[in-house]
Amino acid sequence: MSEWLVLSIAMASACAVVLIIVVLNNRRVGDDDDPSQTPDVIEYMTMMIGVVYAIVLGLAIAGVWEGRSAAQESVRIEAQALHEVKARASVYPAEVRDRIRADVDAYVSHVVNDEWKVMSERNTLTERGTELLDQVRADVTDYEPKTDHEGQAYQPLVDQVAAADDARSSRKQNAGATMPGVVWFGLIIGALVTVGLIFTLQIRRTFRELLLAGLFSALIAFLLFLIWDFDAPFGRGISATADPFIDMFPGITR
Repeated sequence: MSEWLVLSIAMASACAVVLIIVVLNNRRVGDDDDPSQTPDVIEYMTMMIGVVYAIVLGLAIAGVWEGRSAAQESVRIEAQALHEVKARASVYPAEVRDRIRADVDAYVSHVVNDEWKVMSERNTLTERGTELLDQVRADVTDYEPKTDHEGQAYQPLVDQVAAADDARSSRKQNAGATMPGVVWFGLIIGALVTVGLIFTLQIRRTFRELLLAGLFSALIAFLLFLIWDFDAPFGRGISATADPFIDMFPGITR
């Protein structure tokens, strides 16, 4: 069963149960009932809906911010691992060392200048980037150490390439939007309900009330925009950047 169908059934059932209970309860009320003696439920419901929606907004913002931070961290780990590969390759013969470093630079240059744009626009990585990283892995794993010093550096180099590959996979997973559609549905419907409840409180045309209503609506719109902007860690304004690559590989230019 589709999640949207389940959601629709659950919402319709909840509304139906509440309405049925209210109708049945009103039928039991006598003619001498005085509603003025009971507290007005409208203000209480408005307050509770506002509180619940604020909690949902806070959780959504925290979730997308955590996703953006994780995406930026994966970039840092990948850049650091590749930097370690270049540094640790110094114990190898000049021919092997230069080949490893050249292939690392080629991969980083491709990520910064080509793959980053593709990742931002299409939410995916490039085949060329995978090939270049595979070439770095081949450079490291295919060499047979000739001395004990080279042998001691071999496994750490392999581990750093594996760490870079794992970070690249994390970067791929974080490339697209992370917020499910059903959550967006709840956020938008909640915003409409919360703003709509303003009109149940008999708002007037005084400057103060209109100003507060406008600011409240603008605040909710801003928070929804913030969630949308953070939802794609690499694709929108406040996104993760390639700065760790540029900082650790000064020779690479954009």
